[in-house]
Amino acid sequence: MAEAALGRNVVPPHRSMTTSILQSRGMTGFLFMLPALAFLLIFLTYPLGLGVWLGFTDTRIGRAGTFVGLENYQLLWDDSIFWLSVFNTLLYTVAASILKFALGLWLALILNEHIPFKSFFRAVLLLPWVVPTVLSAIAFWWIYDSQFSVISWALIKLGLIDSPINFLGDVANARATVIATNVWRGIPFVAITLLAGLQTISPSLHEAATLDGATGWQRFRYITLPMLSPLIAVVMTFSVLFTFTDFQLIYVLTRGGPLNATHLMATLSFQRAIPGGQLGEGAAIAVAMIPFLLAAILFSYFGLQRRKWQQGGGD
Repeated sequence: MAEAALGRNVVPPHRSMTTSILQSRGMTGFLFMLPALAFLLIFLTYPLGLGVWLGFTDTRIGRAGTFVGLENYQLLWDDSIFWLSVFNTLLYTVAASILKFALGLWLALILNEHIPFKSFFRAVLLLPWVVPTVLSAIAFWWIYDSQFSVISWALIKLGLIDSPINFLGDVANARATVIATNVWRGIPFVAITLLAGLQTISPSLHEAATLDGATGWQRFRYITLPMLSPLIAVVMTFSVLFTFTDFQLIYVLTRGGPLNATHLMATLSFQRAIPGGQLGEGAAIAVAMIPFLLAAILFSYFGLQRRKWQQGGGD
């Protein structure tokens, strides 16, 4: 009676420990997370583990393999085509990511201003991201055709060139072409995400800086960029991951040609594993991508911890 008078909750003696656990908030949250956890285990953890295991075997299509240790990786170390695909992947990722960020930020800054038909331009900007990748690649494959390219036709009509441009048959042109196509497709993701970040910045900050005599560049450098830096780190991480693991765009446009000049690690892994039948070697190439992906994630993580840089200062 005294405890009840003091307002204390008296736990019935017959209440079991199992009931207490099931009614706890932590267990409730865990139960809600179970479907997502099961999804990750089935569709992410298991394929990743299987790929790592296959990389240590000589498995081929239609034949179970045996454990060969690091033999696949030793073969890749001496494989010039593999190292060419590593170079192509890094070039493709770095060039496309930088261009997507620069153009996406520029478009975000423009769309954040008061311009006519702003909603219409935002909707149009999303189109490259909404259209399926394969459909976009097929459209660009026609645009870059060596004989019927609409770009070559327009340039010839304008008198700027005399013959059609071999976009996909020349090594330098093919590399520039696939990078340009990836930039076209990836700009909307960067632009829309950064635009959302720009709209969270209080206009009073820019108004105060303007009253203090700050120029447009100074407002961008000391207000906009530091305020956007955490979002930029996340956006660029996803952009690098999407670009580094790109497969559909390259496979539809060039199949890795000409002369393996556009083979990325993802497309080479598929070529060795499925058409080539060497599942072990293809898995080893895929596993070799993991350190690069982890490096991109860690770069973003440590970038988010740089509080001084986020405030516009130096570390």
